[in-house]
Parts: sequence; C-alpha cells; structure tokens
Amino acid sequence: MENQPSLFDSFTELKAQEPKAKNNLADLEKKLWSLADQLRANSNLKSAEYSIPVLGLIFLKYADYKFSKVEKELAGKTSGRRQIGKTDYQASGVLYLPTEARFSKLIELPEDRDIALAINQAMKLIEAENEDLKGVLPQNYAILEKSTILELLKLINSIPTDIEGDAFGKIYEYFLGSFAMSEGQKGGEFFTPTSIVKLIVEIIEPFHGKILDPACGSGGMFVQSANFVENHKKDPNAEISIYGQEKVGETVRLCKMNLAVHGLSGDVKEAISYYDDPHKAVGEFDFVMANPPFNVNSVDKTKLKDDSKRFPLGMPSVDNANYLWIQIFYSALNERGRAGFVMANSASDARSSEATLRQKLVESGVVDVMVSVGSNFFYTVTLPCTLWFLDKGKRDTARKDKVLFIDARAIYKQIDRAHREFTDEQVEFLANIVRLYRGEEIENQQNTKEMLIDKFPSNVYVDIAGLCKVATIDEIAAQGWSLNPGRYVGVTEKSAEDFDFKARLTELNEELESLNLEAHELETQIADNIGKLLEQME
Repeated sequence: MENQPSLFDSFTELKAQEPKAKNNLADLEKKLWSLADQLRANSNLKSAEYSIPVLGLIFLKYADYKFSKVEKELAGKTSGRRQIGKTDYQASGVLYLPTEARFSKLIELPEDRDIALAINQAMKLIEAENEDLKGVLPQNYAILEKSTILELLKLINSIPTDIEGDAFGKIYEYFLGSFAMSEGQKGGEFFTPTSIVKLIVEIIEPFHGKILDPACGSGGMFVQSANFVENHKKDPNAEISIYGQEKVGETVRLCKMNLAVHGLSGDVKEAISYYDDPHKAVGEFDFVMANPPFNVNSVDKTKLKDDSKRFPLGMPSVDNANYLWIQIFYSALNERGRAGFVMANSASDARSSEATLRQKLVESGVVDVMVSVGSNFFYTVTLPCTLWFLDKGKRDTARKDKVLFIDARAIYKQIDRAHREFTDEQVEFLANIVRLYRGEEIENQQNTKEMLIDKFPSNVYVDIAGLCKVATIDEIAAQGWSLNPGRYVGVTEKSAEDFDFKARLTELNEELESLNLEAHELETQIADNIGKLLEQME
C-alpha cells in the first residue's frame, strides 16, 4: 500500500486523450475568440453590449449551414413536379431561411450597403418564418460600427463546415463562457461553467423524460443533457423534453438561441420561480437541474407560506432563499425523479430552521449524493460550492437510508490564475464513483477505467479517506444533519500535508457570515417578542 501513488498525484496526472478533431476544434475556438475580443477592444462597446450581436452571427452561420445541407438533400430527392417549400425543411428538422436571411447572402453584400440594417432584417425574417424564435433574435446591429460588423462577418464565415460533430454548438458555448468570464458577476447570472454542468448531467443520467431547470440562464443544462443522450447513441429530440424558467427576458432569448444553435427546442418561460410556476411543475418531472443564485434575501415568504405543494418542508425563518430553491427542485420531481443542483456551501451546514428543513429532507430518503467542489470554478464568486443530488427512486432500493459523500476539492484543472474546471476525464471518474455506489455499469468514454480500478480494485464501491464515504442516516443525525462532505470523508495523509489554508479560511468566513445572519434574525425576533410582551403588560 505504501508504494501506491497518492490520490492527489493520480488526479494531477489525469491526461486528456482527445482525438485530433477535438484538438482542432479547441484551437479554432480560441483563435475565433481571440480575434473577436480584439475587435471588441478596438470598439467603444462593453462586453455585455457586444456579446449578443456576436452570438447572433454565430447562430446565423449555423442556421445557414444546416439549411444548405438539407437543401442539397432535398434537391436530390425532388421529382421536379412540385417546388420544395418551408414544410419540407421543417420536416427535416431545420429552420426555414428566406434567401435574404441567409448568412451566405449577407457575406456577399457590397460594402457600401447598410450591413447592420440587412442583418436586422434577416433576423426579423427568420423570426417570421419560425414561431419558436419570435422575439428571440438580436436586432440591434446598428450599435456596432460598420467596420466591426464587416470584420465579424468575415471572422464567423471562416468557421469551416467540415468539422465533425456539433462544431457550431461548441463554438457558441465557448463564446458564451468567454463572454461570461469577461463580464464577471453579470456573466455568472446566465452561464454555469460547462464542466460543472457535465458532472451534474453525468450523475443524474437524463436518458429519457421531462427535464426542468427553474433557473435556466442560457440553457447549459439542457445542452449538456442533449449531449449526454447523443453520447449514448440516441436522438435527444426524441428522448427528452425541455422546460425552463428564467426571470430576465434577455437571458430567456439567449437560452432559446442556444437551444436553436444546438438543434434543440423547448418551452422556456420568463418567470420569477419563487412566485410563479408556469409549467405546473409539482410531481411532473423526471429530472430537475439548476444553478440558482446563492443566498438571495428579501423573498416575500408571505406569498409562499400557504403553498404546501411547492414548499412541502415548510418556510425557513431566516431571510435566505437557499431552502426555497431546494424545495422547488424537490417538489417538481415525480416518484422516480432525480435532481442535481449547485448550492452555496453554507446550505449544507445551516442551522436553526434550515437545519430542521434539511433533517426532513434527509429523513425522507431522497438525498442521494453530495459533492464538494473547490473554489474558483465560478465567475460570480470565488467561494467553493456543493453539488446536491436527490433521487426519489432510491427510496425503494438498498440505498434508501444512505448518502454518498464525495470531496472533489482537490480535483481540478487550473485554467488561469483565477479559474478552474474539471477535465472530461475527471468528470467521468467522479461520475463512475457514483455508478459504483449505485451498482451501475461504469463508463469509459474518456479512458478512465484504469484509474478507477486503481482506486476500486474489485470494481466495487469502497470508502476512500479524503475522497468518498457512504454515511447512514443515523451517522448524519449524529452530525447535526450536516450534509457537508468534509465531515464524513476525512483527509488523507497527503491532503493533510497539502492543507490549503486560504481555501479553508474562505469557507470558515462564509460559515461565519451565515451564522451572523442567523444571529441577527434571532435578535430581531427576540426584540419583537419582548416588545409584544411589554405592550401586553401595559
């Protein structure tokens, strides 16, 4: 055992074994982004103003590419007796494009034309012909200088059409993430880092059914769910149905455009999820995925307290919406449904009324997996977070009184000084730990089988100090109903040596802020009660 490589060493030695086409696409994404960002730097626009028009042009190029492919196919099938029309294209699963709306026509326009007006008109024509996109596409190209538009058209036109796979979708996703990173706090409101989304999807395994994201942002959860289905040789449009909610109208439009550029469609509504339930979600969904805003205050709980169907565990007394979100996700699941969502670390250990709500959730037998994620994965906050996984179907299995805790804080790839991510290999490794725990077949699309066998030699789940631990409900009760993986997993000798003081101090500070908030709430409540007593005594 002493000669066995440490857990930390194994993680850092994970190497991506990607096919050449994937590397070529990654190089292309970086090159395109670099050039697009240079154009923005030389304009007078902020990233938030520039992002939507650029994403719109990628969408136009994608739509034209798909349309051209089907156009050739239909031309080979026609008998000449009837004209090919809009319904033929729609039956083939592509957006119908009038001639004036095609990217290939826009790129050929003479430079003395009003290019911004022509693009705006193209977007209007596409919306008129495709009901799902009505009111979605950007039509504000006049804010860009003509020279910038011309350069952008040339740049987007340089995307080759012979790259295998979902090239346009991946480029669109790369640009979304890059814009989110450059916009910081605002970017994090519409974009969840892709590697986090991939891990959520791999663990809840949305093979077939209805998917809800009540804080859907730009739709990354839906896109990765579709990728998961495709990776298992199925058609996502036939296997999954997409439902989303988002409070910001511009973000709803961004989501619908993202779905379209990935060849998907869905029912995405503008709504404030605390108060609105446009999909009548209670008990209806096979899968729920979300990255809600953390620690939101000032939600009007008087509007919610009588809704026992959406909030079956009750109202938290503290001014914090974390446990409102958790109940929205929980109540939307059907009897076999699974949920995966991102949550502030403080929610795993929150005291007072939130601890009571958490106890009810654990005792219901639906909490399946908890994963600690390290700091610097998100663009909005540097704080670490926790991924929660619920599974109503596990109540009928041997796992009904157990929860799997995984500490993944030492697992990451450093992107730059301020940002980290999971590699595809790391995502598969972590998801395979869950599969072993559930008694499912492991996956090896990213060639991680050897690493998994190194940690689990019998191909059977076992607890590993510093990485994973299965705890019983009795053990969780003994820890004050905490769902913090660090309380159960423990540490390896190596990880104890490599203790990250800054990261731990950040976590403790977050916990202190949460406790201070609760103390303030209690002080206010006590003062109110004393005031009422004094009034009664007069």
